[in-house]
Amino acid sequence: MIGPLAYPTGMFSRVITLLFAALLVLSGCGDGAGDDSGQSAGIAAADVWVKATDEDMSAVFAVISNSADTDATVVGVATDLTDSAELHETADGTMRPVESFTVPAGESLILEPGGNHLMLMDLTEPIEPGQEVTLTLEFEDGTTFDLAATAKDFAGGAEDYDDHAGHDGHDHEDHEDH
Repeated sequence: MIGPLAYPTGMFSRVITLLFAALLVLSGCGDGAGDDSGQSAGIAAADVWVKATDEDMSAVFAVISNSADTDATVVGVATDLTDSAELHETADGTMRPVESFTVPAGESLILEPGGNHLMLMDLTEPIEPGQEVTLTLEFEDGTTFDLAATAKDFAGGAEDYDDHAGHDGHDHEDHEDH
């Protein structure tokens, strides 16, 4: 048997970190049945992050998984950083709000730069690299799911959100990548 001291420096801590991350993801998985907490059963999230910014807009990315036997429909997102958060898609090079995202039963939904994402507008404060941002996904059935997104520096498409105006005071055209 090889003890932890036999691993190269850093290897043991990486293994522990990976095991801890796996436990966190698994702890978010349910059996498909609802519970009394109001949390959406069967939903789990991985690779959750938010773009660090000193501007008034940012985006959140993640992989949302649904281990339940039925589809889950995300209809909203909330955070303490703003009263203005939306579900967005990028289609034909243009970002726009959508009413919902469906996370199919037994599958995952990828929220990524240049694709579906959560848009945070009119931020009340900057988001600093390394900061943890708490968000709540709201589902069509009235349940919720809490996310913790870590802020990362990400240049993406070098957005300049302040120079655009549109449906909500923000036209997200030409933002192929966040």
